[in-house]
Amino acid sequence: MSTRIISTPIVGSPLARMAIDGTADPDWFVKRPASPAEWKERADLVRQSLIMPDWLSALGPAFGATGKAAERLQSAARSGIAVTAGQQPGLFGGPLYTWWKALSAVALADRLEEQTGLPAVPIFWAATDDSDFAESASTVVTGAEGAERIEMSAHGPVGAALSDMPLGDVSRELARLAAAAGSAPNPGILEVVRRAYTPEHTIGSAYVELLRAVLEPLGVAVLDASHPAVREAAFPLLRRAVSSAEQIEGALTERARALKAAGHSAQVKLVKGRTLVFAGVSGKRDRIRMREIESALEHGKPGTFGPNVLLRPIVERSILPTVGYIGGPAEIAYFAQVTAVARALEVPPPLVLPRWSGLVVEPRIERILERYSLAVDDFRDPHAVESRIAKESLPPGLVARIRQLEQSVDQSVEELTRAEGADLVAPSVLEGLRRGVLHRIERLERRFAASVKRKGNEALRDAAIARGALFPLGTPQERALNIVPLLARHGDELFASVMREARAHAARLA
Repeated sequence: MSTRIISTPIVGSPLARMAIDGTADPDWFVKRPASPAEWKERADLVRQSLIMPDWLSALGPAFGATGKAAERLQSAARSGIAVTAGQQPGLFGGPLYTWWKALSAVALADRLEEQTGLPAVPIFWAATDDSDFAESASTVVTGAEGAERIEMSAHGPVGAALSDMPLGDVSRELARLAAAAGSAPNPGILEVVRRAYTPEHTIGSAYVELLRAVLEPLGVAVLDASHPAVREAAFPLLRRAVSSAEQIEGALTERARALKAAGHSAQVKLVKGRTLVFAGVSGKRDRIRMREIESALEHGKPGTFGPNVLLRPIVERSILPTVGYIGGPAEIAYFAQVTAVARALEVPPPLVLPRWSGLVVEPRIERILERYSLAVDDFRDPHAVESRIAKESLPPGLVARIRQLEQSVDQSVEELTRAEGADLVAPSVLEGLRRGVLHRIERLERRFAASVKRKGNEALRDAAIARGALFPLGTPQERALNIVPLLARHGDELFASVMREARAHAARLA
């Protein structure tokens, strides 16, 4: 039995859905090219608007690319384009959707090469300049008792960029990750993780090392966003964003008003009096205030500025020949604001495209589903499967007695309705009696089943394992589960199976 990959619709807000369907206000999102000729036109546009035509020479140190990734970078730098995706650091690589973004970028880059003849490189923007420690501090795996969270402690000032945050000793967390993999036939990925996650690393550098080890053989170039080369390349645009802060704030205010009028809300909250540019302050990132603009422009040096979430896609498109950015539903929604920022800066706005979304059903989980006649969707209800199994686990003799009791109530009430004097009360009174007693019997059966759930049995343990794999901690699999144990168990087969689905997805995009 092989691993089953199920493509699923990407779930998001109505605004994200409209953007994906192409029914949103055309001012809010860049229209997706509809033919190879239109993709070539977009390629010309992004290449002509690059800050640095020789972008790879400037950014090469931030890629540190080798092998297939380096080859694709070189080809794209000469005459091609890029398809990008990105994510801030997550413990041991973060949730599955991080990797689905990268594979989606590979699939679309390959598709565009076939359709346009232009060399295309998939690039993963590792947002190590992010400062959200809470987002990077934990991951979820499945074990013998279901899903469990692995979490590390902070070893530096919270609020600092994750590229500067020491990783510390995560040997206990690594041991739990390895335990979740079990006696895996492909343990090489665990060694890769152990080499990356050592006390000498920062949270950001460990993440980048892991990404490169896994993704470069697939042709994905990983850009470390906190590298000085990236900050220096982005500095002219970031400086422009500081000087144009009032125009940007006005554009975002107007866009938020338009979104609200159409029944939507702005994905990223507008902070009045603050620019979209970060500057380092006492080791922490802090957005430059409007009243500090003059000083920031006077004293800001290349490498000291960084973009916030609404400015980052514009920076990326300006320093890389990005024809499209692969995003999840939340990212897609905030691109309605990104386009407003781009137009305030008078630069071409970036195009956002939906990533592939899907579910991994391992053979061991497949066997559980078959054993109990379950489907994946049964686990969307947080209690239904376990309640059903507990009810089915009641001793047959007990269940028979409960059914007999129900039949006895039905029969007794029926006889009562035919008894002399029964018409002294309305028929609804006797029917209410029947329903009331049957409800009490039903509650009794549920209490018996609840007792089974508390005590547990093999079937319930199987259900917990399946739930932990499919909807870990009540969350859709791709938004929580760590990929490392899956790769340890299934090796290259996992990515090969996902890529077949991602390529079909890419074919619908281009």
